[in-house]
Amino acid sequence: MRILLVFCVIICSSLVLSEHLESDQDILIPEDWTRVGRIAPTEKLELTFALRQQNVDQLEHLLLQVSDPESAQYGKHLTLEEVTALVRPSQLTQKVVHHWLQSHGVTDCQTILTQDFLQCTMSTCFMNTVAEALLPGIEFHRYVRDGISLVRSSSAYQVHEDVLQHLDFVGGVHRFPPKGQDLNEVLTKRRQSGAKFHLGNTPATLRSRYNLTAADVGSAQNNSQAVAQFLEQFYHPADLAEFMMLFGRGFQHLSKIDRVVGVQGAGKAGLEASLDVEYIMSTGANIPTWVFTNPGRHETQEPFLQWMLLLSNMTDIPWVHTISYGDDEDSLSSAYMMRINTEFMKAGVRGISILFASGDSGAGCRHLTKGENSFRPSFPASSPYVTTVGGTSFKNPFKVTYEVTDYISGGGFSNVFKMPDYQVGAVEGYLKSVSGLPPKTYFNTSGRAYPDIAALSDNYWVVTDRVPIPWVSGTSASTPVVGGILSLINDRRFLKGLPSLGFLNPRLYQLQGQGLFDVTDGCHLSCLDEQVQGQGFCAAPSWDPVTGWGTPNYPALLAALVLEK
Repeated sequence: MRILLVFCVIICSSLVLSEHLESDQDILIPEDWTRVGRIAPTEKLELTFALRQQNVDQLEHLLLQVSDPESAQYGKHLTLEEVTALVRPSQLTQKVVHHWLQSHGVTDCQTILTQDFLQCTMSTCFMNTVAEALLPGIEFHRYVRDGISLVRSSSAYQVHEDVLQHLDFVGGVHRFPPKGQDLNEVLTKRRQSGAKFHLGNTPATLRSRYNLTAADVGSAQNNSQAVAQFLEQFYHPADLAEFMMLFGRGFQHLSKIDRVVGVQGAGKAGLEASLDVEYIMSTGANIPTWVFTNPGRHETQEPFLQWMLLLSNMTDIPWVHTISYGDDEDSLSSAYMMRINTEFMKAGVRGISILFASGDSGAGCRHLTKGENSFRPSFPASSPYVTTVGGTSFKNPFKVTYEVTDYISGGGFSNVFKMPDYQVGAVEGYLKSVSGLPPKTYFNTSGRAYPDIAALSDNYWVVTDRVPIPWVSGTSASTPVVGGILSLINDRRFLKGLPSLGFLNPRLYQLQGQGLFDVTDGCHLSCLDEQVQGQGFCAAPSWDPVTGWGTPNYPALLAALVLEK
């Protein structure tokens, strides 16, 4: 559907994607996927084997040291070569896995610099022939939905115990991508929930609210930032140029992407991709920007995993990455999420800041058995090793004024990851001081709490397919805004001879809201049931699980983050 110049509201959600792991249970095929004819014998299938890494505990320790201003190691980031030497799988692990694959005729495999992943290509006919020996129980079929076709196994499989101890997961086997939201459906929901008319957010609005002047643009030679796009999303250079012509006249900026990593798809640009690119480049203005892109929904791999592999295979990459995608924690294997956490640690210890959108479903809702419900956290937003960005709205829709909670802003407590030490004091303070919390049966009070920070997330102007579209909303909007501001702070740090910010959270929680506008008004949505009646958590002074520590006050945050102890 093409959306023309009409007054409309679109939630540009944190799009859903994920991976899957070794299976010890029956695989449920989603009802909207249909199994079709046989797979051609000449078709190729790509599987990713995640080899067990070494020294993961030491990696975490180093990450926290280089990210803590009170540590003597603060800012002493590792090179990719040093990360490789630390986590590279043991010679025994590499030997066992390579021999296992080769003994079953799987020889077309590629590794990456850190040597902890193998991507192997084989024909589907060949795979089904040797399935009982390589991955007993596996059987591939073709499935289709809404014009999308992919190859998956509908049956559980096992890995021999001699090999299992050397693998974290096998990717590209079971997971069916969840169905994305229809824009008409989202539009209807947003209108029914009471969206108010106002003129919309533009770079000028954001720069005014967060106290960015025309002089606050990048100038350091070694700075760069990036967005990553998945699920058939890509930007169009003409849209970026048009956007900057319309909305970028008040500050120095770039109108072209510095580098595209991957292959852009054909056809119309994606709204999500346009939003990410246009707003990281208008907030982090005049800073070279990369786009990591995928041409489609990989038949045998979820593209998020491909992006993680790229980060581990490139020595020089941007310092700030923003990603507006996620998935429900309960739809993923713990083993997969734990391994992805290690990949985030590998990036952070190199001085790279990774930001994820908190999601657009508030606290979320999972319907359990016997009519009971619980909140539904999102991953990677719930990862302890990324900075998660929530969303806000203007209190007065006709003015650049103070902010309140955007009711869709994702937030809550992980059911998988324990609360990291850096946030214990802040989160416990919230839980003890706020009255009217949801029942404890709805959330895990000891889990990693998110978001960490927030920004405006509703009513953005975006140019896509050469058409300015008003009122695009979601934490997909707030995340590149925060990313651009962090890139500007990196820029000033580089000019002073300081290292990049890297993994921000330990420093952010030490600041205890310094440099940020505290958001204390409003709640986000959750389960529509008798107990919580659609309300999740509410904002409060200091940190809260709706807007984190608040939204950026650029001059104050800059001062707090460029001063070394």
